[in-house]
Amino acid sequence: MLVNETASRFTLNDIDVGSRLYEALAHHAKSAQGAPIMYGDLLALGRRLYPKDAALDRAVPIGIGMKLLFVESFCKANAYPNLACLAISGATMRPGRAYQGDWEADRRAVASFDWSGAHAGMITYAAEASAAVPRRFKPRKERPADVAWYAYFCSHREACAKVTGMDKQEIINLLMAGIDPETALRRVLAAKAEFGEAS
Repeated sequence: MLVNETASRFTLNDIDVGSRLYEALAHHAKSAQGAPIMYGDLLALGRRLYPKDAALDRAVPIGIGMKLLFVESFCKANAYPNLACLAISGATMRPGRAYQGDWEADRRAVASFDWSGAHAGMITYAAEASAAVPRRFKPRKERPADVAWYAYFCSHREACAKVTGMDKQEIINLLMAGIDPETALRRVLAAKAEFGEAS
């Protein structure tokens, strides 16, 4: 299976956490018969399934968009139903604005699909997607990421005025994934516009 071109826009964090959320969504699809799950609840389910996963433990709802797009990309590459359709914003009780498709039909398709054989494909897809991550994304540890964000914040206070604690956590996650502070801020602000105040 080849990773499609859109998969190369993901960071290692998107891939790692997205892979875990895929597992959580597949588990939820089977047990909840296609019922939606809010972003925060999906992260909590993922943490229960992977209690020692540090990247998943740091994940916050505002950053879930790219992880869900990774899940959607995997499903599309394999002609599977769009498993990401189950994840919804607590503010709108619907998938993010980027979601396209017939939500009810997609949920029924996801609920009736046998996800048990797809796990091995996700492992391969995640490995290929990780290899496609641009080399300019050089991961860093949490402390240097925090220092880089603080330096950017101090010199761009007006642009950062509406950054919340959860936003900051996702920015740090992005910096740890190798993205620069300005791009991380833009990505988080875009996520807030796309997915709303995620919960």
